[in-house]
Amino acid sequence: MRIGELASRAGVSVRSVRYYEEQGLVTSTRSPSGQRHYTDYEVERVAFIQRLYAAGLSSRTIVELLPCVDAPSEQNSDFALERMTQERDRLSTHIAELVRTRDALDGLMTTARAYREQQRTAAVG
Repeated sequence: MRIGELASRAGVSVRSVRYYEEQGLVTSTRSPSGQRHYTDYEVERVAFIQRLYAAGLSSRTIVELLPCVDAPSEQNSDFALERMTQERDRLSTHIAELVRTRDALDGLMTTARAYREQQRTAAVG
């Protein structure tokens, strides 16, 4: 199938498929005229890559994890689990930072509301 059909069947843009190929996440063969051709396997692979992106993984991390899919072994599985654990820890740290930032904003909003109320009370009195 050509790139447009792959993109359509996988629910992504043609640009995404090209990016995935540039990153080494999917491969194609080329026709004599240079057109990319893909197999049904790439439809499933792109869907899998989309799930990995949705989990917050970068293309670099996805490239590191693909050997577990392409050549399953205990060693590759152990590496993939360790790498995903690192990514989960990174996300947890980021979430904690976001919560602290949100809490700081909540504090500023409370102060602003109190100041606004104080100004209203002073204007009435």
